[in-house]
Amino acid sequence: MLEQVQSWSAVNSGSRNLEGLAMMAALLADAFSALPGDIRMIDPAPVESISPDGALLQIGHGRHLLLTVRPEAPVRVLLTGHMDTVFATDHPFQTLRWLDDNVLNGPGVADMKGGLAVMLAALRAVETWEGRAALGYDVVINSDEETGSASSAPLLRQMAAGKVAAFTYEPALPDGTLAGARAGSGNFSIIVTGRSAHAGRNPDEGRNALLAAADLALRLKAASGSGFSCNPARIDGGGPNNVVPDHAILRVNFRPRTPADEIAVRRLIESSMEAVARAHEVAMHLHGGFGRPPKPMDEKSEALFNLVRRCGADLGLPIGWSDTGGVCDGNNIAACGVPVVDTMGARGGAIHSPDEFLMTDSLAERARLSALALMRIAQGNGVGG
Repeated sequence: MLEQVQSWSAVNSGSRNLEGLAMMAALLADAFSALPGDIRMIDPAPVESISPDGALLQIGHGRHLLLTVRPEAPVRVLLTGHMDTVFATDHPFQTLRWLDDNVLNGPGVADMKGGLAVMLAALRAVETWEGRAALGYDVVINSDEETGSASSAPLLRQMAAGKVAAFTYEPALPDGTLAGARAGSGNFSIIVTGRSAHAGRNPDEGRNALLAAADLALRLKAASGSGFSCNPARIDGGGPNNVVPDHAILRVNFRPRTPADEIAVRRLIESSMEAVARAHEVAMHLHGGFGRPPKPMDEKSEALFNLVRRCGADLGLPIGWSDTGGVCDGNNIAACGVPVVDTMGARGGAIHSPDEFLMTDSLAERARLSALALMRIAQGNGVGG
């Protein structure tokens, strides 16, 4: 597993590095061919984005790996991971180094090339088990998780159908704590169209789109509270100092904690856009949505977590969990009605930063945990039991 992590992490597979993602997909297809079943590469679904000048663009994505094993089995589960990282080809963080005998620092070592190695080792162990015929599984390894899984969301929904449970291999915390309930996430681009004018001769005849976008950002942020958070992240637009800007785009992220909070956010956006458009006499157009629904801890989820906790206890591993504002593909799977534990990967931390690290002794530890949990799910004495 450690050799796999080191080899895979040496490949830059940033979400927009299509060449690197293709190389990573080939390495993963070769590694996962050790399992029975059918491996396919799935083309990404079309994804649109708004450019800084307001144009609608198609965004390129890498292909997604799909492995299907024993689709006829009476118990079927979904396992997911991602091959992309947040580190682009021009990011300075590209190499591996040992921080001590157990801690490896490098891009993607925890998030989640370590997790992919854990997943594969667990499945290889399951394939040596005499009861394996009872368990069928689909493995989805997507290329766009770090940018919201927009091009793989349809595939995740399709593969979640009919599954009794799911595991996703995001990293656990250094102490082994798993993520429980998760907030949702929505990304929006709000295009503001005003009217240009000379900033000195006739500024009152202009309608300042940049000012309207800033006003909207402040109103949205001020309205956030216990039910959701709001992060106005960027305003594109503006121009020469002597011209009233007639174009701006506000980029904003919301994190609702419940489905009701998501509805409240949508109403807030609509009412705030109407109020700002009226006050500044500008036009506004909304693009985007909630790509990650909130993931509450419901009864089915608790049953699956308790199964994992019991497996951990039998292996001498204390397993706890805590809620988080972070999001992942577990949000999308849970929205399909499938219970999911989405931090079944290796222990590590400082992800999305040059300090990212993997605790290498957790590779075998977490592979054993997954293998035992999968076997017990197949025996029917885990989920809901």
